Amino acid sequence: MKTKKSRIIEHLDEKREKRLSRVQQDSEEATAKMEPWARREEETRLLLLAAKRKLPELKALLAATSDHWHYEDPIYRFYHQSFKIYRLQATTLEIVENLQALAPHLKLNSMFLEIVAEGTGKEARPIVEAFFHAHHMLLMVCKYAELLPESPPTLPSGWATVLYLYNIR
Repeated sequence: MKTKKSRIIEHLDEKREKRLSRVQQDSEEATAKMEPWARREEETRLLLLAAKRKLPELKALLAATSDHWHYEDPIYRFYHQSFKIYRLQATTLEIVENLQALAPHLKLNSMFLEIVAEGTGKEARPIVEAFFHAHHMLLMVCKYAELLPESPPTLPSGWATVLYLYNIR
């Protein structure tokens, strides 16, 4: 019998697979033939370009997930021990899906996916924890897509965290 965690990870993997087009698969095959360091540099470049292209949508999602009803109220609901905290799971999954869509051919970091899987269950604390991690990653993607003209040789911590999310670092 599959656990809830494995079903969520499978769901995210299925969504990732559906987004892959033949062109992306060809690009992935060409990238796979590169040296590991060159592949990481190319994936980093492509991730930053994708984030820049999607920046208006990502910033809109960041604003929506930072407003009263999607940020302040759910955290209050956690401390109030309200069942309404469970609505935060949908917000978390929406963020994760948008992050995955930036590089659908890359698997997201296993620690991150574990936090998300545990935070889309029945316990309130992991729900908040998963949201915080997903929200932080979205914030870092938006921040560095706006700030960086290209991926720098010396990485700011926030951008390095994003690269870990996509298993590039």
